[in-house]
Amino acid sequence: MYNETELVRIARRENNTKRTYLIVDPLQGKHVPVSPTKALNLFSDLADEVRNEYADETLLVVGFAETATAIGVQVAICLGAKYIQTTREIIPGVEYLFFSEEHSHATEQKLVKTDLDAVVGEIDRILFVEDEVTTGKTILNIISVFENKYAEPIRFSVLSLLNGMDRAHTDLYAEKGIRLHYILKTDHKAFAKRAEQYRGDGGYAVCDTGAVPRVDEIRVSGYMNARRLVDALSYLEACERLWEQVRARVVKDECESVLVIGTEECMYPALWIGQELERAGKAVKCHATTRSPIVVSTEEEYPLHQRYELKSLYDEARKTFIYDVEAYDQVVIVTDAPAEEKAGLNSLLHAVFRKNDDVVVVRWC
Repeated sequence: MYNETELVRIARRENNTKRTYLIVDPLQGKHVPVSPTKALNLFSDLADEVRNEYADETLLVVGFAETATAIGVQVAICLGAKYIQTTREIIPGVEYLFFSEEHSHATEQKLVKTDLDAVVGEIDRILFVEDEVTTGKTILNIISVFENKYAEPIRFSVLSLLNGMDRAHTDLYAEKGIRLHYILKTDHKAFAKRAEQYRGDGGYAVCDTGAVPRVDEIRVSGYMNARRLVDALSYLEACERLWEQVRARVVKDECESVLVIGTEECMYPALWIGQELERAGKAVKCHATTRSPIVVSTEEEYPLHQRYELKSLYDEARKTFIYDVEAYDQVVIVTDAPAEEKAGLNSLLHAVFRKNDDVVVVRWC
């Protein structure tokens, strides 16, 4: 269905000794600008890998922050399942399950235990959704947490775009009865060496956090937070209502090319709006801000060439990044970050305004 040329680009992580390379998927809608329809079609094709397998089971789909949040939502929608994502953000008034993602630049992950407690007795299987699985240690960490916290028997499966697990890790999963499903099997042995060969001589910019020229900003009602447990089809309906408001208040007939930007864990609403803009005849690309500090390079085959360092829209003490922002007739930023935060949005706007004049911020929160 898909080959490695379509789904795998190798980049170099910055200052990460645990894993020096990063797999950048050009169809994922995270780091590389992509047609949102192509991204969502990929995620739907991933759901097809298990659609018949678990048709008679009650599923809870868990998407991993930050890169697999949109993948998880689309899979849950396709399967008609309940959905919750892991998060690194703070949600007031809830109890968490904590676990670690050992190779990441931001290792702490958590799930809202308060929501899981209410449904764990109704679930036959938890389906963990990732963009890529290399060793499977992160998922084993969270499964261990589940098994320690809950007495109910739950089956577990893993669904990923890419699977790079070696024989030993695959056998360990088989011993534990954890099913593995994926679109593409990858061999990671040469990835670190490939990453080291790139020059790292791309463009690097640290963006100002000061005030920007006036930018249109709208608030949109009907927000659903996928960091909390949601019914995926209800979440889809919320995204459809979001689009209706954006279409009425943001879309301009004269703007033919549009960039839609998501922010960190908030990826799916941007992709959904982008897909609807494509259906309306626009030339659309989507990508998102990210915590991942990736080296950029001028080689043509390298996936990322220009890096903008930002403040996070969710925590101005945190660095985030966006890559390869080009010129469009209109840029739409879709975020669920609180309006009280200013530095992060300003830094993102400074990045976008370098090549763009018409920018709209959509706050769905």
